[in-house]
Amino acid sequence: MITVRGKRISTLYSAEQIAERNADMAAQMQGKEYNDLLVIAVLKGSFIFAADLIRAMYASGIAPEVEFITLSSYGKGTEAGKVQILRDIDSNVTDRDVLLIDDILESGNTLQFAKELMEQRGARNVEIAVLLDKHSKRKAQVTPNYVGFECPDHFVVGYGMDVAYAFRELPFVGVVEGDA
Repeated sequence: MITVRGKRISTLYSAEQIAERNADMAAQMQGKEYNDLLVIAVLKGSFIFAADLIRAMYASGIAPEVEFITLSSYGKGTEAGKVQILRDIDSNVTDRDVLLIDDILESGNTLQFAKELMEQRGARNVEIAVLLDKHSKRKAQVTPNYVGFECPDHFVVGYGMDVAYAFRELPFVGVVEGDA
């Protein structure tokens, strides 16, 4: 347990565990016949995971193009609603294989929206890689192709994930336990 900004944070998944899972997921992708692979990182929370997974993919001999999309399903509130595109990709996905990368799969609404959007735009195949799968919260019919870890029902931070823009910099996934 560490203290950051007056909060006690316990480690759920260490930096070493995450690096090992990234390498494992890249190895699972190795040898697949991709057609002009485009990786799309769903911002903001996935930025660290996406960077590390893409580097692991490169080490496994996979060299995708990389894009970013920013989606929001919360607006100004805390209740998930209609998904909105805040920043779209620039690339054409027609007849391409697409890998969506996100930090955590909870309700599934955002990733289902992104997957269907890429399919509507003519992607040949759309796969999903997530660092964390919180299956107990699933509402949409979306199944990831690559999962780093199953996530217990905790609010997690670190490794790109935040609470009020804090804790993204942590090199591990942690749980905020309370005030120090």
